[in-house]
Amino acid sequence: MSAASLPSSAEAFPSSPEPLSSSSNYAVAQTTVVPAPVPAGPYGGLMGNRNVFPGGETVYSGEPRRFHYAFGLTVRGVWDDNVFLSHTNRVSGYYFAIEPWLTIGWGDMQGRNQAYLRLDYMPSIILYTDHSDEDAVSHLIHLEAGYHFSRLTLTAIQDIAILDSANLNSFIDTTGLHANLDASGVHRWNIFNTRLRADYDLTAKVSLQAELNVPIFDYPDGISDGTVSGGLYIYYKWLPKVSVGIGGTFGYNWVEDPSTNQTFEQVNLRFSYDATAKLNIYASAGVEFRQFDGNRDDYVSPVFEVGATYNPFVNTTFTLAAGRRIYNSGYLANQDFGGTYVVGRFQQRLFHRVYLGLTAGYENDHYISTDNDVSATRDDDYWFIEPSLDVLITRWLSTGAYYLHRQNSSSDDFNSFYDNQVGVRATVRF
Repeated sequence: MSAASLPSSAEAFPSSPEPLSSSSNYAVAQTTVVPAPVPAGPYGGLMGNRNVFPGGETVYSGEPRRFHYAFGLTVRGVWDDNVFLSHTNRVSGYYFAIEPWLTIGWGDMQGRNQAYLRLDYMPSIILYTDHSDEDAVSHLIHLEAGYHFSRLTLTAIQDIAILDSANLNSFIDTTGLHANLDASGVHRWNIFNTRLRADYDLTAKVSLQAELNVPIFDYPDGISDGTVSGGLYIYYKWLPKVSVGIGGTFGYNWVEDPSTNQTFEQVNLRFSYDATAKLNIYASAGVEFRQFDGNRDDYVSPVFEVGATYNPFVNTTFTLAAGRRIYNSGYLANQDFGGTYVVGRFQQRLFHRVYLGLTAGYENDHYISTDNDVSATRDDDYWFIEPSLDVLITRWLSTGAYYLHRQNSSSDDFNSFYDNQVGVRATVRF
């Protein structure tokens, strides 16, 4: 799959845990092992020009030129009644997930107003009790660097995801909220995403942003693809807390045979509103014009992304993320699909130690042909809901439990499924 470029809502509104006491000057981390939710869709956010795979920790860096690190481990025990997301051959089983993570960096990692360098790494080891031949290891890597001049800010980001799973896991979602619907089952999938961005302040209110994005989606057993896209946007600080922007993105999308290569152009309007410390809203909407090397007409489609974070009270967080993008199918030749999603998250902290959570989402994937000789009829409707309960045992240890139901109704019955999971977990964080 490949997506055109827009800033990720997960990066626009990062989680906001409490900072450490100033006495802990040798390292930085969170005071809670149950981080607040962030607005994010599939892949932890869209394949935009910001952080597709947000790091496992928000690391505060009051002294910009210090070294910072954080690390931890989550262990989950899960019962799953449809391990391989099959419509006709439902297989249940127990598995353990071992997920250590590490964040290291230097400089202004949180504010990003000065020079900084950051690395996040998280492997996910899945061990089945009854299906050991299906044991798997996935890897998530995020590398980011930035430098700020008087008016110019440069940012470079490299993300790598080596996924051996039926899920689209990210640093902020490892339980499987988002399934790989296009593949419909367990597959190997490698994602490499390079993003470069330059922001230049023309005046106190007007700025320019240039961006280059190169996402590559490698399917060892499917149809791989990649995209090179560039964009230029101008922003105006309309009010102290309101910014608006307009610009365009253009790109070339190459797809392995037998699928056809494509080009696209976008015109987008962008809007951000930092109303108060309690409310943040980001939105981008536009139109995409896509051309195909095959013998079909241009395809015109709306594209958008919306992210919002709302903290009505100190211990309450609501987030919302929604978006639409065009992706290449990795398994159906000469077909793309328009993926539209909405995800809501809620977290309530009670008695300083108990965290109630609820996440729910919906996704529609509508397939289109990229060649007139191909008939694309597939349409998927997917939804999920996940309530959770976590308890903070000590400053560095929490335990919890969750239930996940997810279901896909596809016009192609082979790709339909429903799945239930019950999991318990423990997290240590330093």
